[in-house]
Amino acid sequence: MTIHWCGTGLSAIPGLRSLIEQGHPVTVWNRTVEKTRDAVGDLTDDIRAFDPEALGKVLEPGDVVVSMLPGDWHVPLAELAIAKQAHFVSSSYISPEMRALDDAAREAGVSLVNEVGLDPGIDHLMAHHLVAAYRASEAYDPGNTVSFVSYCGGIPKHPNPFRYKFSWSPLGVLKALKSPSRSIREFSELRVNRPWDAISDYTAPLPQPERFEVYPNRDSLPFIEEYGFDPAWPVRDFVRGTLRLGGWAEAWDSVFREIETLPEGPEGEARLREMSAQFWDENAYDEGEPDRVVLCVGLKVEQEGAPVWHKTWVMDAWGDARGTAMGRLVSFTVAQAVRSVLEREIPAGVSAAPSDPGQVARWMREIDRLAQHLQLVDHL
Repeated sequence: MTIHWCGTGLSAIPGLRSLIEQGHPVTVWNRTVEKTRDAVGDLTDDIRAFDPEALGKVLEPGDVVVSMLPGDWHVPLAELAIAKQAHFVSSSYISPEMRALDDAAREAGVSLVNEVGLDPGIDHLMAHHLVAAYRASEAYDPGNTVSFVSYCGGIPKHPNPFRYKFSWSPLGVLKALKSPSRSIREFSELRVNRPWDAISDYTAPLPQPERFEVYPNRDSLPFIEEYGFDPAWPVRDFVRGTLRLGGWAEAWDSVFREIETLPEGPEGEARLREMSAQFWDENAYDEGEPDRVVLCVGLKVEQEGAPVWHKTWVMDAWGDARGTAMGRLVSFTVAQAVRSVLEREIPAGVSAAPSDPGQVARWMREIDRLAQHLQLVDHL
């Protein structure tokens, strides 16, 4: 069974190299062959120019297609995998179009695994562990009030005045600032059109507690079911959000104000691209400069207003001799998903990061080797 790894961007290389080094048969597909040779040519010469037609000709039943390409490619590659009775893995969120392939994947007996990077990915593992641990605890009572937070951010290890640095084009970050979000705050649904309307402070329970700025992103509500919450549980807070360095909102205030006034259409898009180019020029990571990733996932349970169970997973990782923290955490988790697929640990159909306790524990042991700090904090 061959792993067909498509895309060799900055967040793909460490995990790809690990699979090749472990002796798995891997064919690497990328638009620019020379860049791929620079990245993994010391390990393999099975490097090909990415072409879905050529991929389809060599794809065999039981193979695994990994898409580290832009999101538009995920569904076409998943459809190709189903047609060839091969499996599919990506780190991206499950889109409605991907979800719609569930029946076809089950009929073909293949796994389409998504949301197995950093966020989404590692955060899911932490959430599944917390919910299972709470359910198994003496504190469990279906009438207890529960609050859940999950905050993740890629931030500079050495802070700059802009309070943020870019590993690749800032355009995606700028576009995300125009995206609405849904979460639960104080038992009510909170809808936010722009992130800066819901920025709050969060103190991460690191060995030296550290204050960050956080805001909700995307739609948190579907993950209430994904994480195994009972529909009857009273949910006070539930938010999946983005974490930024303290002072970020102030440093970006003029950016927020301009984005809010940009017109829809080509004119606004052109200005976003101008801003992206400027930010890349002024705030890109220097060669060898370490990035940092902080992820905190917590579950707090209260009974009659008093906390009875409260734990938080906290992870802190930064770039080192192994490469960037972001690249390690995303691609090694994708590689772990590939191994789990090959070992038939993931059922047929469309799925996200696993919730099975055994798999979660095994994946978390791998993640512990990737981060400089990983801890389950008990606040009580």
